[in-house]
Amino acid sequence: MKLNWGTGIALLYISFVVGMLTLVTMSTRQKIDLVADNYYEQELGFQKKIDKQERANALSEKLRWEVTQAGILIKYPSALLALPITGNVKLYCPSDNRKDAQFAVQPDASGEQLIPAAKLQPGRYQLQIDWQAGDTTYWNEGTLGLSK
Repeated sequence: MKLNWGTGIALLYISFVVGMLTLVTMSTRQKIDLVADNYYEQELGFQKKIDKQERANALSEKLRWEVTQAGILIKYPSALLALPITGNVKLYCPSDNRKDAQFAVQPDASGEQLIPAAKLQPGRYQLQIDWQAGDTTYWNEGTLGLSK
C-alpha cells in the first residue's frame, strides 16, 4: 500500500492532537501545593514576622530544638519560664502538604516540649515556631529531617 502526501499530513496532524491531549491530561492531574492558601494575607504581615525573629535572636538564651528517637524536643529559654508561654508549632513539608502538622506550644515545668514521633511522618520539614512569653512575641524557624 502506497501513502500519498495528503495522508502523511493528516497522520501528522492527528498525532499532534493526540500528543497535545495527552500533555493536557497529564498536566491537569499534576499535584501542585502552595506554601499557604492565604499567602497574600501572610505577606502583608511579613514585617511583624521579621520583628519577632529579631526579638528571638536578641534573647540571651535562644530557643533550641533537636530530633530524638522519641520525637522533636523543643527547649524554651529558662529566663522566660516565669511567664506564661503560648503559641503554636508548625511542621511544614514542602514536598507534600498532607504531611503538615500543627501543635500548641505547651512547655512543661522545665521548659521542654516533646512532639511525639508517633504523630509525625518521615520527611524533610520546615519547623516554624510562633510563640509568646507574656506580652512579647517571638518567631523561630529551621529545617529538620525525620526518619522512622
